[in-house]
Amino acid sequence: MSSPVLDLFSGFVQIDRQSVQPIYLQVAQQVINAVQRGYLMVGTKLPGSRALSERLHVHRKTVIAIYNELEAQGWVEVRPNKGTFIIHQQQLLKLEKPYAKLVSLAQYPSQTGYDFRKSTVLDSPFESTKSDFYFSDGTPDIRLTQLQNLSRLYTASLKRKTTLKRMTQLHQDGSAYFKEQLSNYLNFSRGLHISKSNVLITRSVEMSLYIISRILITQGDKVLVGELSLFSANMVFQRLGAKVLTVPVDEQGLNVEYIAENFRTGELRMVYITPRHHYPTTVTLSAQRRIALLQLAREYGFVIVEDDYDGDFLYEQSTVMPLASADVDGMVVYVGSFGKSLAPTFRTGFVVAPDNLMVEMRKYLGIIDRQGDVIMEHALGEMIEEGEIHRHLKKSLKVYRERRDYFCDILETEFKDIVSFQRPTGGLAVWTIWNNNISLFKLANNCVPKGLFIPQNLLYQNKKLAAMRLGFGHLNKSEIEESLTVLKNAVFL
Repeated sequence: MSSPVLDLFSGFVQIDRQSVQPIYLQVAQQVINAVQRGYLMVGTKLPGSRALSERLHVHRKTVIAIYNELEAQGWVEVRPNKGTFIIHQQQLLKLEKPYAKLVSLAQYPSQTGYDFRKSTVLDSPFESTKSDFYFSDGTPDIRLTQLQNLSRLYTASLKRKTTLKRMTQLHQDGSAYFKEQLSNYLNFSRGLHISKSNVLITRSVEMSLYIISRILITQGDKVLVGELSLFSANMVFQRLGAKVLTVPVDEQGLNVEYIAENFRTGELRMVYITPRHHYPTTVTLSAQRRIALLQLAREYGFVIVEDDYDGDFLYEQSTVMPLASADVDGMVVYVGSFGKSLAPTFRTGFVVAPDNLMVEMRKYLGIIDRQGDVIMEHALGEMIEEGEIHRHLKKSLKVYRERRDYFCDILETEFKDIVSFQRPTGGLAVWTIWNNNISLFKLANNCVPKGLFIPQNLLYQNKKLAAMRLGFGHLNKSEIEESLTVLKNAVFL
């Protein structure tokens, strides 16, 4: 008759014979886990080596190696002529019926044994799909990325002795070379007047917004966003305790007059804007409202956080510059991303702000991302200095402009009775207004069986509005045609 301890071994020991880890170590670790969790208690006599080898289907020498390992680590004691016993002396939790329920100790627990706070604010709105085609909210096509050039720059940077030296040094502030090149690039392309000391390098726009908000927002502060606004930014503000209020948005962008009429000096802490192409409607904040918003910020004392999330994707000749380029009072914090047209690995976020705020932001960056990616930053800096990023943007913008026109031409001819829109001057998405009698959620569901996926975060429908933000940048012309054909046919299902 087998002993309860021998049966217990069969229950919790799982051997992976394909693993590179030796079998004796696999079993020894699981025995230690069994002791720690109370399945094998202090004083328990372990099975003999011959009996255990038969039960586990391993060589007897393997069992001896298991026991030797346990003895070396201080978990068992071999007593001559008596056997091998568990001797760990800590106060271990004991089960009332330790053999009543056999649990595999090779699996990690699926639930915690303690309570913790859960956030509904930070629930991800993104959905996954296996459909052939999908619409995004305006993402680039990584197929256009010149990976060979990127790989060449990255590899060359990695091999340099100077780069290897930088890797051994602390770079809490990021690559000084990259920041210098990026500040030059922003001065040229955005009309800014900054130096590298005004630039903070982050992993993403979301990280930038989190660091900014962590410093500037306290519990109960009022933050204004567009009536329709970027959900990830709103999530950050709400999670940090801000009271998020909305401002109407029309064909001229954020309604600045509404702010002046409904709030007083000192009442607002922050106004978050995406003025170049308002998210999600893609409208541009008018010149008059830009001037008015800067004046209002000075008068009322609130911070303007300007998110230029698609500043590299401009199709028309335009003199519309970021508000940060006209800010002389230090009221604007400018946020953006560099390399959005490149592969995801080669993208990075940045913040532009006055020196005193930059000092504080570096403290938080030192906690969140102390080392950064020195090699990647150096490669991106070389892309700027050698003009590679300019050449890449010039080529990709031509493709995206053609895709925008093709997308909009089909909308104008095939959807003219049910959809209205303005051809965007930049960005990778079109804001479409639908007949209000069409259920967009039903429409999205009708598309799925036909191989087209439309995420719910692209749908905006209430009693007054039925709209979709449809990204075209990641689709080539044939994919655009097929996707819009499915979308049109689904309307009448």
